[in-house]
Amino acid sequence: MKKQMILSALDMSCVGFLAQGVWTHPADRSTELNTLDYWIEYARLLERGLFDMLFIADNIGVYDVYGGSAAASVKGGVQIPMNDPSVVIGAMAAATKHLGFGITGNLVYEPPYLFARRMSTLDHMTGGRIGWNIVTGILQSGARAMGRQALVPHDERYDIADEFMELMYKLWETSWEEGAVLVDREHGRYADPDKVHVIRHEGKYYRLEAVHPCIPSPQRTPFLLQAGSSGRGKEFAAANAECVFVNGVSKSVVAGNVADLRRRAAEVGRSPTDIKVLAGATIIVGRTEAEAREKLEEYRRYADPEAVLAHAAGGLGVDLSKYPLDEPIRYEENDANRTAMAMLTRNGEGGYTPRKIAEEMALSARNLLIVGSVEQVVDELADWMEKTGIAGFNVARLIMPDSLKDFIDLVIPALQECGLYKTEYREGTLRDKLTGNGPRLSAPHPAATIGR
Repeated sequence: MKKQMILSALDMSCVGFLAQGVWTHPADRSTELNTLDYWIEYARLLERGLFDMLFIADNIGVYDVYGGSAAASVKGGVQIPMNDPSVVIGAMAAATKHLGFGITGNLVYEPPYLFARRMSTLDHMTGGRIGWNIVTGILQSGARAMGRQALVPHDERYDIADEFMELMYKLWETSWEEGAVLVDREHGRYADPDKVHVIRHEGKYYRLEAVHPCIPSPQRTPFLLQAGSSGRGKEFAAANAECVFVNGVSKSVVAGNVADLRRRAAEVGRSPTDIKVLAGATIIVGRTEAEAREKLEEYRRYADPEAVLAHAAGGLGVDLSKYPLDEPIRYEENDANRTAMAMLTRNGEGGYTPRKIAEEMALSARNLLIVGSVEQVVDELADWMEKTGIAGFNVARLIMPDSLKDFIDLVIPALQECGLYKTEYREGTLRDKLTGNGPRLSAPHPAATIGR
């Protein structure tokens, strides 16, 4: 039996996500993101295609490195404006039955008590379909927006993350015992106070004394997603993540990253298969290759080179406007995205210049771009699965919603026909659906062993 892939839709609550400038295409509807109807239709479309999850990325701050200001980003709509990704989840959940929702939460800036409550509430409201994409932030502007003088140094952000996760696990997993909730109307006992515990935590970064304010949700701890790809990020992911999102256009590089992550997971006592890896992909499909290539050239005409560079500069933490268009960029150590910096300067595939970045990343940023007929797309997706060890793909939208409709109407049936994709949803929570291991985390994951 062939391994069936996981499919997640990758997006942000913004206009210009990865394909900068393409929002100006007359068929694109991403400018309607401020309406509930937009998100409800989005969720229904994904569920029609049996997508496992909508993965909503997020940023704190604005891309203001290029040219020393946010002007290019504001002008081009480069992930600004940016709405809170959690607010629309309830409406999408009410319109669907199975689709999961992975939302991004920056633990460096979130108050632990309030964040734990928000995620438990969302898990209740979705019937156990919520996932948390754990991030620590890469934008200096985000640090300033949150009242800090500068971004916390890269590795220290993961030190904060380690303690934050310990505190979350205590709140979600140990504050309310199993059987604490009684709902005994006859005796007026909603819960057994002997089974509800105050969590006391005093660490380097956090101090808390509180009962978790929510009763245990279907998953208790939400399904855990992460995208850290630096050495320290992989160390954190190996210990905590259930699903890891990777960028990359080289099968050998992605395969190496998957193998490294699995090795690290084994070193901390977890099974390497406990972590699902999804590769970011932008897909342009046609009934023929020629049709797909025509779409590619059409979309490229709407790409905004300055907006692409503004997006790349913010992620790298380097002002690309200071480089001549054809001068290779140089590695600069900073506290932004170290993996992206290394990929563009040290990957042995020739130096990336601003012109090359603007051309190659116009439609997919650092994600894989697949263009072709239905058969070609299916073959390429299958080849990536076989040669890299990934579990599936995070599919980013181009034209909203037409790009996803094309994928759902053309590619999904072909994947199903060759046994690479499910024909119906599995019952249960998001964790049940993606792992088959039940609604709760189990040992040796630290959430299952903390306080025990």
